[in-house]
Amino acid sequence: MTSQTTIDTAGSGDKAPVTPSVATPGKGLRGHPWFTLITVAVGVMMVALDGTIVAIANPAIQKDLNASFADVQWITNGYFLALAVCLITAGKLGDRFGHRQTFLIGVVGFAAASGAIGLSSSIALVITFRVLQGLFGALLMPAALGLLRATFPAEKLNMAIGIWGMVIGASTAGGPILGGVLVEHVNWQSVFFINVPVGVLAVALGIGILLDHRAEKAPRSFDIPGVVLLSVAMFCLVWALIKAPEWGWGDGRTWAFLFASVALFLGFGLWEKRVTEPLIPLTLFRSVSLSAGVVLMVLMAIAFMGGLFFVTFYLQNVHGLSPVDAGLHLLPLTGMMIVGSPLAGAAITKVGPRIPLVAGMTFTALAMYGISTLRTDTGSGLMSLWFALLGLGLAPVMVGATEVIVGNAPMELSGVAGGLQQSAMQIGGSLGTAVLGAVMASKVDNDLPGNWADAGLPPLTPEQAHQASEAVQVGVAPVTPETPEQVAAQITDVAHDTFISGMSLASLTAAGVAVVAVLVAFLAKRGENAEAGSGAVHI
Repeated sequence: MTSQTTIDTAGSGDKAPVTPSVATPGKGLRGHPWFTLITVAVGVMMVALDGTIVAIANPAIQKDLNASFADVQWITNGYFLALAVCLITAGKLGDRFGHRQTFLIGVVGFAAASGAIGLSSSIALVITFRVLQGLFGALLMPAALGLLRATFPAEKLNMAIGIWGMVIGASTAGGPILGGVLVEHVNWQSVFFINVPVGVLAVALGIGILLDHRAEKAPRSFDIPGVVLLSVAMFCLVWALIKAPEWGWGDGRTWAFLFASVALFLGFGLWEKRVTEPLIPLTLFRSVSLSAGVVLMVLMAIAFMGGLFFVTFYLQNVHGLSPVDAGLHLLPLTGMMIVGSPLAGAAITKVGPRIPLVAGMTFTALAMYGISTLRTDTGSGLMSLWFALLGLGLAPVMVGATEVIVGNAPMELSGVAGGLQQSAMQIGGSLGTAVLGAVMASKVDNDLPGNWADAGLPPLTPEQAHQASEAVQVGVAPVTPETPEQVAAQITDVAHDTFISGMSLASLTAAGVAVVAVLVAFLAKRGENAEAGSGAVHI
């Protein structure tokens, strides 16, 4: 085990004596661990909330700005692309220049970009500022974990990460509820304007509370070629995942970007072995536990994000719920994540991460299997059971995998470790949506023609069949206002039954991914560097 030393650069002057001491809460607010947690939680809440809240606003944005479906997709894709590409580099910036500075810059930029979106009068401006949101969000997220790692003593770090995970989980799952309320009762702009006062609060708290802890062995240079190679590799990978549903998995363009990403990742690895201060020291991955944590985060995000993607369509388009009601139906998921995350942190402190991680992924697999059994007439009680079980499973994985990644990285690489954790989650979410979306599309394309014919509906032209398949993939019945009522009812039944069969197969696939994650979880162990505690050198 290695001891960790940090340098607190706030406040006492360059000539003050250097004296090592164990990091303890200060007498005032500045540098206090729990107030630091509150501060970073406020900032992180904006980014996590934005990941799902905007989906509810997209239809209103499309109507108000006369945007195409492709434009609306880019409101989400532009944000996630910028976020995923820049997370690790942003974490390194925090390690190099201080996590306090990068956190505050990230909060200011994210809030400003949010306000600019609310003031935008064209879809092009909305997409542009969404990309900026992603860039500033990438600065903010790894810095938050770096600040927690440097501030909290080892015996309380898991609880802190548990509460941090609770904020992310609650914000992610609560986004549809808040978004629905704002869009229905105010306007779509309010979904973005709400980030401005939250950002002001986070900045005010950050200036007064956060200390700039820097590791004694913090990097002194910046690996520009490594940044370029990694960023382009990440872009090619995420771009392929985003475009695969449109291009098709067999399309040459999809495979060209995937092959390019593999080649660039290999080039990045070769370069990192040569450079004196690499962006990501590959020795990090000698830790089996850290590597397992990264893989776990990817697999968890595939199962969670991919599965939840279809659940929202199921609730709104099959059951006909409003966005607010759909969000309320997901409250068992949100509630169990809120309750389960700090409990998971306490359990990991007592018994280590392995047992909670194995249990969490087991519950996730069971929940996704349960979701695969949902039908068009399933009641709220049974739905709530599976959603609650999913939240109970996700909480220890979110907390445990984060602790395993950050806790097994040296203090001077805590920002990079935070970037790895978030990158794994973003890539997993994109991969889950793309792969499970392909499973859904394949099942619908296969089943819809037969179901349509069996119902005795009029035959469709190839173009009509394609349009109907795209509508059914999101649970929408392809009917027009001119369609006779009886025929519309038949089409709706066929569309919903076909969607259910696709969602069932996609959920079973997600359950299979979770089972693989159970096996990976057995490789996890407590963070060696986190166990050692953290001394602080006050300057």
